[in-house]
This record gives sequence, structure tokens and C-alpha cells, in this order.
Amino acid sequence: LEHMMFQGTTNVPGEDYRNTIARYGGEENAFTSQDMTGYWQTVAVEAMEIVMELESDRMANLRILPEDFESERQVLKEERRSRYDSDPGGPFGEAMSAALYLAHPYRLPVIGWMHEIESNTLQDAVDFYKKYYVPNNAILVIAGDTTLAEVLPLAEKYYGVIPRGAEVVRLRPQEPPQLAERRVILYDERVREPSFSRSYVTNSRTARDGLAPALSMLSQILSGSTGRLYQALVVDQGIATSTGAFYGGGAMDQTQFGVWIAPARDVDLVAMEAALDAEIARVVADGITQEELDLARNGTLSGLIYSRDSVNRLGRRVGAGLAIGLTIEEIVGWSDEISAVTVADVNAAAVLVFNRAHSVTGLMLPPPDKE
Repeated sequence: LEHMMFQGTTNVPGEDYRNTIARYGGEENAFTSQDMTGYWQTVAVEAMEIVMELESDRMANLRILPEDFESERQVLKEERRSRYDSDPGGPFGEAMSAALYLAHPYRLPVIGWMHEIESNTLQDAVDFYKKYYVPNNAILVIAGDTTLAEVLPLAEKYYGVIPRGAEVVRLRPQEPPQLAERRVILYDERVREPSFSRSYVTNSRTARDGLAPALSMLSQILSGSTGRLYQALVVDQGIATSTGAFYGGGAMDQTQFGVWIAPARDVDLVAMEAALDAEIARVVADGITQEELDLARNGTLSGLIYSRDSVNRLGRRVGAGLAIGLTIEEIVGWSDEISAVTVADVNAAAVLVFNRAHSVTGLMLPPPDKE
């Protein structure tokens, strides 16, 4: 549907949509993630009403023709081939997700498997559009040089006239307790240098248990050239060329906290993993320092301030937060949550997240005879 939404409506051909926005010097695109599909336009404020009209038209009057559907199917297949199948990192990441989640649909690739892309029908697209592309299942975010007094009448004019659809129930299968660690090993002749990663299932911001801001700080403390992992594994021991950590706190349901390593040439991978485990054990046993927390916090808060320089990033941040169920107060109050994190919070979060029973360890390697 994301691709089909650019093929035109009964009122506006697809090229007219793009050309109209371009004529006003604007930009437009779309994205689909695990929890939402988003469409965005960045234009001068003078073109706001035109964009509102175009977007509302796409919500109600999309034209899904067989030839356009088949054309976009081929585009999607090529997108899958170029972004996932042509690089060993694609199937490796999909295998990691499939092993990390036992029940939740996060285990499935957003773009879908190739056989699913090939088997989807035109009627599937029509049914999906009619069910989900309704105003009561959409969030409209406008960021920039305007006011509610200007925006609200336009929203009522263009979206208020679209009939509500049936209430969309978001069925969210939850993960069962995870009791055993898992391991994924991908051998591929295209791999030139081995890579290592480990992901742990943990709570996202929507759990509202205080874990998310602490895990955000922990990921920052472990990442970057001044981070724990880089200093220990790259600078001190010389067994890695790069390393880092990440936390996907913006998911609607349980998410992942991960660490990764690019080993140095000819390094024994068993020894490298043991060194990582030792560093993680050190964090769990000894905790982090106030200095480390202050440095991570300052970097995060600076990033949040700089993000306000872009109306696009600001709108995306608000829209993504609302789509996963956060309130406006929680979205704009994230900096306050980060500011309130203590060393004890981060240390407690580390103890909780670094549970091997909740993890998948992945190795991407060249075939054994080429190592």
C-alpha cells in the first residue's frame, strides 16, 4: 500500500501528485516500519492546504489498477533483492529476528518474504486499504510555522468529511517467557570479514516502567569511541576494529537491546566473545560511573535539542510516538526522563537486560573452508 499510494487517485493522477508538491519546492516520501506506515511532505506554509487536500484525497479515493499493482510488485521484489538478498547482512538480520522473538510478529521482515510478495493479490491490497486507511486509524501531524487556529479548520474541511471506518483492533501477540538462549550462525561466501552480534529481548518505552531511559543511557555508555566496549575491545585489547550497542525503545511492544563487534583480522572468535562476555559481566558486577552517565546524558540531550532544527524530524518524532501509544506529554517529556536517570537506574537496567536466556547470539562467517 505504501507504494500504491503514489499511483494516483480517481481525482489526481500519480504524476500530478508528485509534480504539484515539486512545483511548490517541496519534498515527499513514505516509510513502513514494524508498527506503522507514514507519509510525509515538507513544503512552504503557503502550500499547506494543497498538501492537506492531496493527502486526504489519497486516504479516500486511491485508484488501485491491476497494471499499477503488478508494476509495484516488481519494484518491491527488486527492493527486496537489492536491500536484503544481495548482501549477507540481510538474511543474517532476518534470521536473528526470527530467533529473537518466539511469538511476536516482530520476528517477520517488514518488507515480507519473496514468496509473500509474489503471492499477494490485488484484492489483498484493496481490502487492506479499505480496512486501515480511514481517519479513525490515522494520525495527522503538522510541524512548522503555523498555528492550531490555522490548521484545525483545514483538518475538518479535508479529513472531517471522510466517513469513519470500522474500528481497527490492533491484535498484539505478546512474547512468552524466554527460557533458553539461542544462537544463529550464517555461513556465506560473500562474507569477507566475520561479524558478531547479540540481541536481548527487553521492554520499550510503552512499558512505562522506567527501564527505557536507563537502557538508552546504557547503550550510549557502551557505544562510540569513548564507550566501554570500544575502549576495552578495540583500544585496550586490540581484538576488534569497531563495536557498539543499540536500544530500540521506540517499539510498541517488547523490543531489543543489542551489542555488536567487528573483530580484528585473524582474531579467534571464541576469545573475542569471551572478552565481550567479560566486559558485560564487569558492567553488571561493578556498574557504571557518574562520569560515564553525564557524558552519555549530555550527548542524548544535545541530540534532542538539535532535532528541533528540522520540522521533518520533529514531526516524525511526534507521529511515531503517538502511533505506538505514547501521549504528547510523554513524547515532549523524554528529555526530562533522560535527565532524571541515575547511576543506580542504569546499573539496575544492566542487571535486567543482560540475561542470556533472553538473547540470541549471531555470527556471520565465510564458509569454513574459506576462514
